[in-house]
Amino acid sequence: MPRRALVLIVTLMAATASATAARGQARVTSSAPSGTPSSATWTPPVGPDGHPDLQGVWLNNSATPLERPKALEGKTTLSDAEVDRLRQRAARLFNNGDADFAAGDAVFLAALNDVETFKSTTSTGTTGEMIEREFDNRTSLIVDPPDGRIPQLTESGRQKTAATAVIRRRPPEGPEDLTQVERCLTYGIPRLSGTSNAAGAGPLGYYQIVQTRSHIVLFLEAVHEARIINMDGRSHPPASVQLWQGDSRGRWEGQTLVVDTTNFSSRNDFMGASKNLHLVERFTRASRSQIDYQLTIDDPTTWTRPWTVVVRLKQNDEQLYEYACHEGNQEIVRDMLAGARARERAGSPTAK
Repeated sequence: MPRRALVLIVTLMAATASATAARGQARVTSSAPSGTPSSATWTPPVGPDGHPDLQGVWLNNSATPLERPKALEGKTTLSDAEVDRLRQRAARLFNNGDADFAAGDAVFLAALNDVETFKSTTSTGTTGEMIEREFDNRTSLIVDPPDGRIPQLTESGRQKTAATAVIRRRPPEGPEDLTQVERCLTYGIPRLSGTSNAAGAGPLGYYQIVQTRSHIVLFLEAVHEARIINMDGRSHPPASVQLWQGDSRGRWEGQTLVVDTTNFSSRNDFMGASKNLHLVERFTRASRSQIDYQLTIDDPTTWTRPWTVVVRLKQNDEQLYEYACHEGNQEIVRDMLAGARARERAGSPTAK
């Protein structure tokens, strides 16, 4: 997929944002920061299955960080004035084209810390590859636990995290040392991250939803992955069946689509989660232009308690394109492993 070369535009969450502003032109819009219209004044259209129509292209471009920053500890919401200050700081940092590409939470954190310039040692691009990011009054996407932080790891979770860190500190010796994202196997689900461009808000946050009477398809542009969700009431397969994206089963609870996903592979890359990961997603059409996407993540092997996130997906008129990242790309893998091969030729041990 050719990356959308857009100059970063930082905006407030706004139901009345101008749809006529030219792309690539720095602009700031303002309106009531609360963002979500009252469901009492709006009725969602009906889809082909007789339920609320969720179809279309949707984008996660929220600037709200996944976890509440320590500097905002105990503060669940920002005032309008505070949001406006963050928006102005972000415009100063990212609208001039001199900054590095800011992935995930980096846009919010750079504005919060009021840095002079944004530079990242892990960035591979510039602001020309960023898209519009929207600020609202929330201080974290996490709504439970109330502190807005990911729960503590279990002992097993800590051991797995430590083992992964050891591997990541040295040059990869084989494909097994690379993540599924690096190998173009899958960007995984849920697409949720505070640090990764592949799984967080931003240019890779495009979704397309297709809705029928028997199935719902969640198509993710990045790595052109399609989640096919059965809606016929069938149960999950036996626990011995493990899949990259897990096994998803859907049902309607009133106006909300509920997707229950289990049977994850033990090699899934979601924040160190195990095969016991259980994901419950709730999609609610909050307005013509917004889906409230709630995720509850439960893995007793990895975290001490479940945790819940709310992402506001925004309707988008962009067309989705092929994302040309595929498994077995010889040149990419060979270059990634070149360091270990060079050490072997020099007679040095590869592992430290």
